Amino acid sequence: MSSARHLRHLHMATANAAAFWTALGTARGHEVIRRAGFLAVMSESRIGNRVLIVSPTPDDDDIAQVRDLIREHSGQAITVEDPYSSFGLSDTLLESRPMPVMARMPRCVDASADWEVTRVTQVDELRIAEHVIVHGFPLSRVQPYEPGEALPDSLLAYPGFEVFLIGRQGEVVGACVTMVAAACAGAYWVTTLPAYRSMGVARALMAAALNHHAERPMTLDASAAGKPLYDSLGFELLGQSTWWT
Repeated sequence: MSSARHLRHLHMATANAAAFWTALGTARGHEVIRRAGFLAVMSESRIGNRVLIVSPTPDDDDIAQVRDLIREHSGQAITVEDPYSSFGLSDTLLESRPMPVMARMPRCVDASADWEVTRVTQVDELRIAEHVIVHGFPLSRVQPYEPGEALPDSLLAYPGFEVFLIGRQGEVVGACVTMVAAACAGAYWVTTLPAYRSMGVARALMAAALNHHAERPMTLDASAAGKPLYDSLGFELLGQSTWWT
């Protein structure tokens, strides 16, 4: 993939993430702030706050507003996600970590017959997926678990937002979320419960998600532990996002 295509797909991944956090913020009833250079989803709840930088060159006013949000919500959980690593926040109390942003061009992949993957369509299935993601990913900010806090019921009807479960013989062992927006599908919270790791669950889950979205590119932010899997599935590195928490 050329550098120009890398940048184009990085823009797509960022726009997809903006749609994902807008969906979550809207469903959760949180304040969604949109500016030219960033998107912010803010609340007073324990789930915390999210700021996503959406421009490789945010202007001084946008940067100042991001800093204001950090100050206004000091003492609360906040994550500032900067896919372009466009400016630093080392002078704040936040600490940074790199997160690879990756993309895979549309094509099918061999699926495993060992696991069954289903798309969530009912509220009771959404609760199962939410429980798996909260405890397996994990989402520590929303523990102890409260049903509907992380994934409200209204997400089932939100355009482009889909949730998948994986398991066998009636036992669910993993889950993930995808978001269709900005001409791609973004993968989020790809989760395997601890007791079932290193058994091919994440690969089977990703294969099913890729085949479900085989007509469009897929993007994601990879953890250090997950990157080798995504490498093996044909994802390519677009760049290093900086997450400040």
